[in-house]
Parts: sequence; structure tokens; C-alpha cells
Amino acid sequence: MNELVVETDGLTKRYGDRLAVDRVSMTVERGEVYGFLGPNGAGKTTTLRMMLGLIRPTAGSARILGQPAGRPDVTARIGALIEGPGFYPYLSGRDNLRTLARYRRLPDTELDRVLELVDLTDRAKDAFKGYSLGMKQRLGVAAAMLGSPDLLVLDEPTNGLDPAGMADMRALVVSLAEAGQTVILSSHILAEVQEICDRVGVISNGRLLRESTVAELRGGATLRLRATPEDAALAIVMRSAGEDGVRRLGDGALEIGLPATAAPRLVKELVGAGVDVHEVTAAERSLEDVFFEMTSTKELVS
Repeated sequence: MNELVVETDGLTKRYGDRLAVDRVSMTVERGEVYGFLGPNGAGKTTTLRMMLGLIRPTAGSARILGQPAGRPDVTARIGALIEGPGFYPYLSGRDNLRTLARYRRLPDTELDRVLELVDLTDRAKDAFKGYSLGMKQRLGVAAAMLGSPDLLVLDEPTNGLDPAGMADMRALVVSLAEAGQTVILSSHILAEVQEICDRVGVISNGRLLRESTVAELRGGATLRLRATPEDAALAIVMRSAGEDGVRRLGDGALEIGLPATAAPRLVKELVGAGVDVHEVTAAERSLEDVFFEMTSTKELVS
């Protein structure tokens, strides 16, 4: 079994009558990029704050690096960017990082390292108040990386970045995981999560709906078919895939729960029955498709 960096058990947070987080049990393994997903107000940030020891849970527990969350020796091994970076506006980017580094007794060479990683070396002497949103976000990620923490918690790290900056940030996150660091990534850009995350947890209304690999969540490939007459095609396809294995799409196509290898046999059967086949392609559901399906139906883990 892989080493667990994060383990929560029944983590719950209640504010008066409002249940913000409801019995969340999740695990994050060493060296993985874990995507933490959910709609606004789903309980993501509250859960992350409990993991970091910033707020106390009403019930349940969180263990980080094998120790209870919030212990000073554990916190020292975590880097985090939650919601948005907070810095002194009149200090330069470099001086802001130096202030944080001195609290942790880190050398100035550490500033050079993280500034280069987030591509801010050339603007390090500029005042933070003059930074663009993307630059502020990159400086926040640089601050989280000071001291090469075992666990990085990044909330919307690509917020405000242009496409090139987003690509660089994704590459950086992947390289950190490859070097042995563990990253929890919260992002609204689901294509980004699909591309770089090993596993994901989906939370809605304070409850964890699913936790699995991206591939498992998306499911296997299916076939997409366009054929006429449509009713005849549907009858033939249902004999192969079953009634529950076929879904009508809004554009008149059929989604068939069969692997791509079944396409030649299916086409032969359709043509043999006098059905005109206009299109048959293999299709995979995107993580975005699955996310909206799960959060709209509020499916819960058993």
C-alpha cells in the first residue's frame, strides 16, 4: 500500500445550523497530484482549511504526514495557497518572499529557486501592488513552494494566467509530483485536472460523492453512431448493447456502451439490415461531463 500523506475520517464542520462539510473521508497518497473538485460553496475550502489546521472540525479527524492536522511540526512541512495570495502591497515580490523565508530560517538562495520556477525572476524587484492577477498568483505559488514542502495545497493556482502561463503551471505541478512532492489541486478548469491529476475527489453540498482515478471516473470508451432510419438502427443496437446500453443524444446520434472493437461487427449488422450508417466514432466522456452529471444528480457514495 502506498504511503498516505493525507487521511481524513468523517471530517465534519458545522456553522450553527449550516452543515458545511459532512463526514468527508478521503486519502491522498505520496507523490500524486490529487484533484479536489466541487461547485462553489460545496465545502472544498472549508475541508482544506481543516486539513491545514486553520479551523477545527466539529467532528471527525484529519491526519497529515501521519500526524494530527495543525501540529507545528506538520504545518512546517506543508505549503499552501488557499483562495488568494496575501502579501504586503508596497514590498517587492522578492522582499515579500524574503519576509516569509526569514520566519522559516531559509536562505536567500531559496528565493531565487522558487522565483525561477514560477517565471518571476525578471519582475522580482517590482512592488507587489503593481503585479497583474496572474503574477500575484504565481508569487503565491512561489511562497507555497518555499522550503520544498512534502505537501502542496494549491487552490486555483492558474487563476489569472494566460494560456502559456497555465501550461507552464501544469508542467510545474507535474514535475513537483515526479520529484516526490504531493500536490492537492483545487481547480474549476476540469480539462486541466483531467490532464495532470492522478486521482480526484468530487464534493457537493459538503459530502464526498466519489474518489477515484480520473480514468475510472470517466469510464471506458463508447461508440457514437449516426444512422437512418433511426428507429431501425436503435432496435439493432439495443440487441447488441441492451436497453440500458444505449442513449439517445440531443443531436440525433446514439451513444452505445460498447468498446471501439465492436464497431466493425455492428456496422456490418446495420448495413446488412438496410440501415444507412453515416458516422461511427469512438468517444470518451470528459471529466467535465462526469462532474456535471454527478453534481446535478447529487449521487452519493455508499
